[in-house]
Amino acid sequence: MSDTPSESANADSPDFDAMARDIAEVPAVEVIVTVAVNLMSAAAVKLGLTDEGDKYKDLDEARKLVTALAGLLDASATEISSFHAAPLRDGLKSLQLAFREASLVRDEPGQGPGEKYTGPIYG
Repeated sequence: MSDTPSESANADSPDFDAMARDIAEVPAVEVIVTVAVNLMSAAAVKLGLTDEGDKYKDLDEARKLVTALAGLLDASATEISSFHAAPLRDGLKSLQLAFREASLVRDEPGQGPGEKYTGPIYG
């Protein structure tokens, strides 16, 4: 019996020091872009834009994700280059338009998800 309770607990717990070192090596721009892409992907699923279609569609959840994405892009616009920001803004606009099309009750221009950060989306 070489496994003491503390040794087996350490084997199952994550190595937070190693994770911190890994995170420290990633540039902030990459973290921001990764989070933005994850928000875009989740919003697309909640908008029913995947192969599964309406199976996971939830416009209330999609609204939250699109708004969070718009806020992130607005807040980080001066921190990331236009090389990274332009395609993310295009993706955000596509999601906002998809939300408008999917919604049975139309938001007034400027009231849709994320539009307080991007301005009104027409389409």
